Amino acid sequence: MQSDSKRLNTTDHSRDSAGLTYVYPVISRRAGGVSIGINLNPNNACNWRCVYCQVPDLKRGSAPRIDLNKLERELRSFLHELVDGDFMQKHVPPEVRKIHDIAISGNGEPTSAKEFEQVIELIGSILKDFNALKGIKLVLITNGSLINRQPVQAGLKRMAQLNGEVWFKFDRALAEERQRINNTSISLKKIHHHLQIVTSLCPTWLQTCVFQINGTPPSELETKAYLKFVSSLKDEGLPLKGVLLYGIARPSLQPEAAQLSQVTESWLIAYGEKIKALGLAVKLNP
Repeated sequence: MQSDSKRLNTTDHSRDSAGLTYVYPVISRRAGGVSIGINLNPNNACNWRCVYCQVPDLKRGSAPRIDLNKLERELRSFLHELVDGDFMQKHVPPEVRKIHDIAISGNGEPTSAKEFEQVIELIGSILKDFNALKGIKLVLITNGSLINRQPVQAGLKRMAQLNGEVWFKFDRALAEERQRINNTSISLKKIHHHLQIVTSLCPTWLQTCVFQINGTPPSELETKAYLKFVSSLKDEGLPLKGVLLYGIARPSLQPEAAQLSQVTESWLIAYGEKIKALGLAVKLNP
């Protein structure tokens, strides 16, 4: 593990900040503390290509084979450093020296890992050995496109037993906007079906990233379609925990980067109020 005294901050989510393959710490502005990241895509491969993605040299593909023994060694060692060592004192500002969660995220779609279910079981087994981390949250950050796979569903069921929750990416409701923003042709019908599955297995938040493209925020046509879809989920009785509504805080590393900029805070707040009016909780992060 790297021993330099560089302080972590919310604008640097480098996956190699601890010098490890699978495990990396970040200060999460959404979590308000230290999030222990699990990167199942060290090959920088994803089945989507979101224009705001901060992964360098992103390519299309799936996660490589996961070395479960190495993951176990890294996670056990790093948790020990956090709980019993001086990592917090050396690398984390005093006001956020708390361990908020373990987040399965990384440099691509984590559920594309064939070992996804085994990874969840492994994390659960390791956490049993750390009394100080009893009840810590386990978060899966996913684009939701592979929820139909049985091993993924088995992993989600286990996550629910480990104080887990899912952050399910849903940035845009119009098909042409999903193609433009996420570079995916997934249909709204399929997203709906996957949300039915995931909400039945594990507590789930929608996570929505909003920003301007060439100085223009999401159109009224898009926002109305988004609100209509979210309202239909609510009316159907899907037990969504709410919406994580956030802007872009770090520069994109995709070719479209120069076109992207933050929406105004007032625009974001107003959009959040419209979502709240549907009866859903909203957590805002400009």
